[in-house]
Amino acid sequence: MEALFTSALSVAIAEIGDKTQLLALLLAARFKNKTAIIGGILLSTLANHLLAAWFGHWAITWLTPELARYLVAFSFFAIALWILVPDKADAEDSRFYRNGPFLATFVLFFLAEMGDKTQVATVVLAAKYQSLAWVIAGTTLGILLANVPVVIAGSMGAGKLPVTLIHRICAVLFFLLGIATLVWA
Repeated sequence: MEALFTSALSVAIAEIGDKTQLLALLLAARFKNKTAIIGGILLSTLANHLLAAWFGHWAITWLTPELARYLVAFSFFAIALWILVPDKADAEDSRFYRNGPFLATFVLFFLAEMGDKTQVATVVLAAKYQSLAWVIAGTTLGILLANVPVVIAGSMGAGKLPVTLIHRICAVLFFLLGIATLVWA
């Protein structure tokens, strides 16, 4: 259960102000069918994070436990720094919008998550916890916790969140995960 809660909390906080959250806002403004958007986010995240968690789980088997511990801790520190760099929304790609809200969301979210900090966090969390199902469930839940309210509320109040403060708190959380990995792993 620690893998589930840590994954969900880490990713939910990291997702605030992330490019995929901005994408969710754009999709909510573009399409009326919020259920299709949420379904696209869910399935896209499951597919993306399944691949990321599998990679993290596979990669950790090739390393000595000592080297793996340092690599995972370093990765948490790197994510902490990366989170401090704010994301910007990519230019709209209307060719995907022709496919409707579900498919547009699925494809755009999957592509936006590639190499994103929450995907990297999924790789690292899977390497740390060795529990693919709980990590995937947690990171997917974290993405949904951060994005579903944006989709439902649309643009109402999105600009009122203290994104810089939230990013700093998330950076501290990942930094603490790095320290905990060094000390207790």
